[in-house]
Amino acid sequence: MQLQYKPDWEETKERYRAWWAHEYFGRCAIWVTAPKAEPPDIPVPPVHTSIRQRWYDLEHIDRWNQYLMSHTFFGGEALPIWSPGYPGNNWVPVLVGNDFGLDEHTGWTKGEPVLANSLDFRSLKINTKHPEWLWTLDMLRLAAERSRGKCLVATGAFGGCGDTLAALRGNERLLMDCMDRPDWVRDAELYLMDMWCEHFGRLYACVREATEGSTGWFQLWSPGKFYAAQNDFSYMIGPDMFRELFIPALKRQLDYLDHAVYHVDGIGAFAHVDALCELDRLQAIQILPGAGKPSPLHYLDVLKKVQAAGKNLHITIGPEEVRPALECLSARGLFVEGRCKTEAEARELLKNAERWSVDHG
Repeated sequence: MQLQYKPDWEETKERYRAWWAHEYFGRCAIWVTAPKAEPPDIPVPPVHTSIRQRWYDLEHIDRWNQYLMSHTFFGGEALPIWSPGYPGNNWVPVLVGNDFGLDEHTGWTKGEPVLANSLDFRSLKINTKHPEWLWTLDMLRLAAERSRGKCLVATGAFGGCGDTLAALRGNERLLMDCMDRPDWVRDAELYLMDMWCEHFGRLYACVREATEGSTGWFQLWSPGKFYAAQNDFSYMIGPDMFRELFIPALKRQLDYLDHAVYHVDGIGAFAHVDALCELDRLQAIQILPGAGKPSPLHYLDVLKKVQAAGKNLHITIGPEEVRPALECLSARGLFVEGRCKTEAEARELLKNAERWSVDHG
């Protein structure tokens, strides 16, 4: 299948398959986007007039998706992906009862979490009649229909290991639980991960055919079930507690998925990289230092640790950093993400990435 917004889609799929398999295909994997040099002459869609239109008007969202993708050059492994954005209105804590709010840019859970005064996690079920759940199904079905032959469709962002329980219990309570009732935390995590897998399966069924696999909030493609695992709550705990309480649920998630990258978000989470490198079913690790921190290349010891463990490595850097990165790191399994100012610059970077890439085995 060819895609209107990604003419080299067939070749790109093969490169993704090779990358997931940790095979070298002549260069590092590279996601590079830029404004298209000769975009189509179509009018800019009107700006939303309300928060509700911003997040829920599917026709409005579709017009903006089609416009932005038609005006973007997707180079290398960059993908055109249809998405309404990820405000969290359809993530698991909301679908089991947490209240939430939305603003212009994002969403958040608010009010008393559903497990604030209860330890009965087994009573929690996803409400398949919840307005946000019904909207999610409508959104994915429309996206699959409008995207066919043009682009891919993101399953979304709906929580995962650690963060779901933190939202349902509250961070401070969960921190105390980790000390006072660790067995409860581990059991709750496993229960919620089973719920997560069931939830993912329903969404995956909506997009699998149109996307020839899946992609999500983390912009990689897999020919099977893919998601980016993460645990932002882990920033507040040590490596031993992370291994004991959260690795079991993470393993269950990895066993369910065909491909996964772990989103190590912030230097405080670097303490868990050793444990992540030990997970056989985890193919890739993203190292993201966090807002206000130096480039990932500032943390070469961490990057090299990931590669030494035989894991694929994902980093986001500026185009001027690609050559230094390839001088320090093996191109095998390396995925570099960045953006250029012009399509010509992006095409030149792709050529140079092949020339600069070295496979260190």
